[in-house]
Amino acid sequence: MSGLAMLRAYKLAWLPHDIFAGLVLTTMLVPVGIAYAVASGVPGIYGLYATIVPLLAYALFGPSRILVLGPDSSLAAIILGVALPLSYGDPNRAVALASMMAVVSGAVCILFGLARLGFVTELLSKPIRYGYMNGIALTVLISQLPKIFGFSIESDGPLRNLLAIGSAIVAGKTNWTSFAIGAGTLAVILLLKRTPRIPGILVAVVAATLIVSMLDLSGRAGVAVLGPLPQGLPAFSIPWITYEDIVPVLVGGAAVAVVSFADTSVLSRVYAVRTGTATNPNQEMIGLGAANLAAGFFQGFPVSSSSSRTPVAEASGARTQLTGVVGAMAVAMLLVAAPNLLQHLPSTALAAIVIASAIGLIELDGLVRIYRMQLWEFWLSIACFAGVAVFGVIPGIGLAIGIAVIEFLWHGWRPYSAVLGRAKGVEGYHDITRYPNAQRIPGLVLFRWDAPLFFANAELFKDRILEAVAQSPTPVRWLVVVAEPVTNVDVTAADSLVELNSALHATRIDLRFAELKDPVKDKLKRYGLFSELGEGSFFPTVDAAVRSYLDTHPVDWLDSEDRRP
Repeated sequence: MSGLAMLRAYKLAWLPHDIFAGLVLTTMLVPVGIAYAVASGVPGIYGLYATIVPLLAYALFGPSRILVLGPDSSLAAIILGVALPLSYGDPNRAVALASMMAVVSGAVCILFGLARLGFVTELLSKPIRYGYMNGIALTVLISQLPKIFGFSIESDGPLRNLLAIGSAIVAGKTNWTSFAIGAGTLAVILLLKRTPRIPGILVAVVAATLIVSMLDLSGRAGVAVLGPLPQGLPAFSIPWITYEDIVPVLVGGAAVAVVSFADTSVLSRVYAVRTGTATNPNQEMIGLGAANLAAGFFQGFPVSSSSSRTPVAEASGARTQLTGVVGAMAVAMLLVAAPNLLQHLPSTALAAIVIASAIGLIELDGLVRIYRMQLWEFWLSIACFAGVAVFGVIPGIGLAIGIAVIEFLWHGWRPYSAVLGRAKGVEGYHDITRYPNAQRIPGLVLFRWDAPLFFANAELFKDRILEAVAQSPTPVRWLVVVAEPVTNVDVTAADSLVELNSALHATRIDLRFAELKDPVKDKLKRYGLFSELGEGSFFPTVDAAVRSYLDTHPVDWLDSEDRRP
């Protein structure tokens, strides 16, 4: 249910838990929001703007009780890939571009949710998701290395950036004080990650900020710091972009929608199981869309669910979306009352936060498992990874989606099919390639098709049936399609069945069906195939079809099972 519906069922006993969890969550929302903003190519303050309003919007429209939304490392590379080349170094223009991407992403998610298309991201298989997320993780990690080393480079793609970083290090451009602060921050975050009770990011950020401030490393050693934040709350603002920006922003926003909802749908299912609540992918998409629309119109940028902040909320005792509301209000109070609190926060520490998050995105165990189970899917994942790493995030995600569509169509276009026989000692009829000694009834071909029958595979279906007839060891009189796996037949396939029936009839072969599902049978009636083939051509079971054949076609061999009346 949405937050609005949850409010009617809210229990007063949950309130202390939600308030405490929201305050604990704030300790992560602030540094992480700022870090992901900088990684996305916009000033740090906009990361806090993209934290406050989306949390409030999701609390109203999101169905998950404890899912935390906000700036995310998985989106940083996509936003940066659009904002950086189009902003020409103008931070205000970068903000407008990023905000409009959030508007586009929000609109796409809401439209898909209202159209009940929340299932679409399920078309992205695990190997494909692992591939593009590993590519995004590598891209984000490489983008933050210059900040860790204390210098800047011209961004020109992940692989070229690596060469530029290596050249800069060899040329002696490294600020070793910045490197020490960044590496130390990263080490603390990674070490404390194994102890969930200790807020590793907060400890690392506070320590880095105190060291830089007390030793005046900004002035004495040239360590870049965040500086004072503007005081006040985000205001409603329409992000104006130029005509030339429309296409890249639309493409980038759509890519954000795909990645953010793919992550959010997986995370929401995980926490729905933990909390014993039902999942609603369409409402989840609407909630995510509302959060992104709110971000876009209140000076923010695209947001997604967080696999690092949500566990913090859960571990702190969160009961409902009120946890996010408390967190948003606490961040808002910080901007109003103490905007200078983090002015000495070093940029290299922010880079360390993003790198730690990018490392968390990398999926190696799953890849190893896929390699052992299905080699071709492993290489599919590697191809998606290479697409992001070589061509960039947005083209790489486009490649991943294209591969997903091809994979989906391939399985439907080239499904498995089998000729069936009776294997000794095994009940029923089975694939003769798996049971080479299975007996076949002379004159009868039992052909099973393991997929829906539609326009893309209708011709292949016909070809395989004619091939089965040609390879039959005896002249064929009946061809029975074992249709239990067939879940749909479209118009193109229905016309193909008419053509197949005519081709078989010309050679005195009767076409029959067994185990056809009632909804599919209803479609065939609407298509006129029942009148074409006759009611007697359809049998409820394979056994019924075999007995009918044996009643009218005497054969030399009969299994005792088939002698039953």
